[in-house]
Amino acid sequence: MKTIIAKSLLNSYSYSGYRKIVSDLLLEGKSSGNDQSEALTNYSTLNETRMNRLEKTILVPLEIQQKLESLKNEYIWVVIAEGWCGDAAQLLPIFHKMASVSNKIEVKIVFRDENEDLMNQFLTNGSKSIPKLIVLDKNTLNVEGNWGPRPKGATELIKNYKAEFGLVDETAKTELQLWYLHDKGLSTQLELVTLMLDLEE
Repeated sequence: MKTIIAKSLLNSYSYSGYRKIVSDLLLEGKSSGNDQSEALTNYSTLNETRMNRLEKTILVPLEIQQKLESLKNEYIWVVIAEGWCGDAAQLLPIFHKMASVSNKIEVKIVFRDENEDLMNQFLTNGSKSIPKLIVLDKNTLNVEGNWGPRPKGATELIKNYKAEFGLVDETAKTELQLWYLHDKGLSTQLELVTLMLDLEE
C-alpha cells in the first residue's frame, strides 16, 4: 500500500492544478479519463460552471473552522476524481474550502483512470465510485481513514431511487444535484470533521 500511495502522490495535483487540467482538456473538446464521449465532455462542461459557482458560494461555518483548527496532527487528503463526475464537482470545492481554513490539511487530487492501483484499494461495494477521499498522516503517509463517494443523505437518495426505478437516470441525477444545492455542503463538512476528530481520539 505504501508504494501505491507514494506513486499516487507523485501523480497528484493541487486543487488549482486539477482544475487547470480539466479546463485545458475541455478547450480541446475532451474530458479527463480513458473514455471519451460527447456525453462525458458535456458533463465536464457543466461541472466547470458548477465548480465556479460553488467556489464563490460554499462557506465553512465558524464552528467547523474551529474544529479543523483544533486538529493536532497534519494530514493529506488524497482525492480520487475525474472532471466528468457530478459528485466530484459538488464535493471538491468543499474539500478545498475546508483545507484552506486549516493549516493541518493539504488536498491532493489524482485522476481515477491514471491511478488504478490506488482506486482498486478503495472500491465502494466493488465499484470504482468517485470521489473518494483518503486521509493520510502527512508524516508517515499511513492511511488513517477514507470517505466517499457521497455524503449519507445523497447516498440514501440514490439508493432509494434505484430501489424504486431500478436504475440511475437523468431524473435521479437532477434530484441529486438539487439535494446538493439545498444542503450547501454542510452534510459533507460535518461528516468529514467528525471523521477527522474521531481519528485523533
